[in-house]
Amino acid sequence: MTEVATPDASDSTRSWAELLEIDRRHVWHPYGPMPAARPALGVESASGTRLRLADGRELVDGMSSWWCAIHGYRHPRIDAAVGDQLGRMAHVMFGGLTHAPAVELAERLVAMTPDGLEHVFFADSGSVSVEVALKMALQAARSARGAGARRLLTVRGGYHGDTLGAMSVCDPVGGMHRLFAGVVPEQVFAPEPPAGFDAPLDAAWAAEVTRLVERHAGELAAVVVEPIVQGAGGMRFYSPACLRLLRSLCDRHGLLLVLDEIATGFGRTGAMFGAEHAGVRPDILCLGKALTGGYLTLAATLCTPEVARLIGTGEGGALMHGPTYMANPLACAAGLASTGLLLEGDWQRDVARIERGLAAALEPARSLPGVHDVRVLGAIGVVQLTGPVDVAAATEAAIAEGVWLRPFRDLVYTMPPYVTGDADLASIGRAVVAAAVAGGPA
Repeated sequence: MTEVATPDASDSTRSWAELLEIDRRHVWHPYGPMPAARPALGVESASGTRLRLADGRELVDGMSSWWCAIHGYRHPRIDAAVGDQLGRMAHVMFGGLTHAPAVELAERLVAMTPDGLEHVFFADSGSVSVEVALKMALQAARSARGAGARRLLTVRGGYHGDTLGAMSVCDPVGGMHRLFAGVVPEQVFAPEPPAGFDAPLDAAWAAEVTRLVERHAGELAAVVVEPIVQGAGGMRFYSPACLRLLRSLCDRHGLLLVLDEIATGFGRTGAMFGAEHAGVRPDILCLGKALTGGYLTLAATLCTPEVARLIGTGEGGALMHGPTYMANPLACAAGLASTGLLLEGDWQRDVARIERGLAAALEPARSLPGVHDVRVLGAIGVVQLTGPVDVAAATEAAIAEGVWLRPFRDLVYTMPPYVTGDADLASIGRAVVAAAVAGGPA
């Protein structure tokens, strides 16, 4: 056993140099080796759109802490809601018990989401909400059509999470989970939707998707996609017409449509939910990330009464899932406050303003050598390079501009908080361009 100092939890005298060394030795960070290839930056506090580093520097957050902190940090409304709930109870099991924050948040999500989604299952992360959605689809299909309906159809270029079931519907070749080929269930993959939010439906793509659905309909339970924006799989935007085709094919063949709105939900694309761009309603919907405004981990999976009926009347008679921290009261209180801010505020104006600002700020990147594409939709700005980004160089260039970004693969991108002001937005734009220059292919 390695000896590790265990100071009192209230001890605030330890130096950041000591803490960062302990971090390097013992703490595993996302998508990285152990020990880390590069040291993490210590964050002492955060407020509004700014992160205050341990060394005293302040950075404008261009990432909304992986797309969650849409209202910025230390928002007084959410702070107060969490504090009030903490004075009542921090947690209680959800098996056989319930509480007001969960009931009221479920009621609100039913009202906010596309019509017909009337039942809410709370999960503890986006990946788990996808796992729950897949279980819902597979159990409902088994009830309706027998055990043969056990596969899922999705599209290349997608990302749905890091747990085993979710990995099975991520891109099996270009995605980050190709190491697990042969371990995760083998699903049916259609080509990635042709790029372009404003593009018409591509006839060749439509024909191939139709052919795949018709060929595999007997063994399929559902179609699973991210609507309009493929997030961590490549930050690609595609036409709402593609989503309408998938809805039509599901209806024609008796399949369920599962939409993963973990990244796109709660206004990020300019609509409250990405599905609204296409005017379609899913049978099952996954939510997460911005649900609590970045305060606490919480996700939700919604479904129609028909899906719930099939599960309840099928083998087992219940949905076979139950997280320990399901519907945590603190997280539900934060979710109520965060969604309340959206419903009462003018987020659409803010997202449209951010879209205009990013479009103008990122335009100079189009002429840079090594840049493949520049695209903006809602509060999402992307510079795609012609090769892998030098993450260290790109990150340092952004920090030099006073901005925090997290490039990956061949992408330098931003998803800022909706409360980001115009001056900070201009800084983010300069940082993205600088990062593309510094981190671009040699």
